[in-house]
Amino acid sequence: MGRPRTFDETAVLDAAAGEFRVHGFADTSTERLCEAAGVRRSSLYNAFTSKDDLFARALERYVEAVRERQTALLEDDALSGADRLRALVDVVIGEEEVAARDGHAAGCMVVQSLMSPDLRERDDRVARLLDHDLRARTALLAGVIRAGRIDGSIADGMDAENGAVLVNTVISGLRVTAQTGMDPERLRRIALAGLSALLD
Repeated sequence: MGRPRTFDETAVLDAAAGEFRVHGFADTSTERLCEAAGVRRSSLYNAFTSKDDLFARALERYVEAVRERQTALLEDDALSGADRLRALVDVVIGEEEVAARDGHAAGCMVVQSLMSPDLRERDDRVARLLDHDLRARTALLAGVIRAGRIDGSIADGMDAENGAVLVNTVISGLRVTAQTGMDPERLRRIALAGLSALLD
C-alpha cells in the first residue's frame, strides 16, 4: 500500500497550468513546476508519471475550468450577444492586467500548446483535448453570435461559425501579443477593432 499523498493534486495541477500557460511545455522545467506547486520532485513524480503526464492532466483541468467560466459569461441571457463578446475581451484583458503587475503575461495553455505542434504528435491526449476544446469553444461563440443577431446587437454580414473563428483568433492573438508587454488598454482597443466586423 502506497504512502498517502501530502499535497493537493488539484492545487498542483493548477500551479502547473499557471507555469505552462506562460512559459510553454519546453521552457517549463521540473524545478520550476516543483517550486510553483510547493512540492518535492519525488512527490511530483509519485503522482504523475512524467512531465508529459502532468502537462496533459493540467491541460485537461485548464480547459475545463476556462470553458466553465466562459460558458457562464457567454450564455448570460441578461447581456446582448455583442455585450457578451465585449465582456469576454474584458475578462482576458483583466487577466493580462493582473499578470502584468507581476511582470509577465497571463498566457494561455491552449495557445501555447497550439504553437507547439510536437505536443500533439507526442501525446494523443493533448491532441484530443485541443480538438475538443476548439469544437466546444467555436460552438459556444457561434451561439453567442446567433443570439446577438436575434437581439440586433451583432451584424448579419458574417456566418456564425466563421464569426466564432474570428473571435477565437482575436482572443488567441491577444494572448500572444500580451507576451510583448503591450499596454492592456491598447490590447483592448486592438481586440475590439478586430471584432468590429461583428460588433459594428
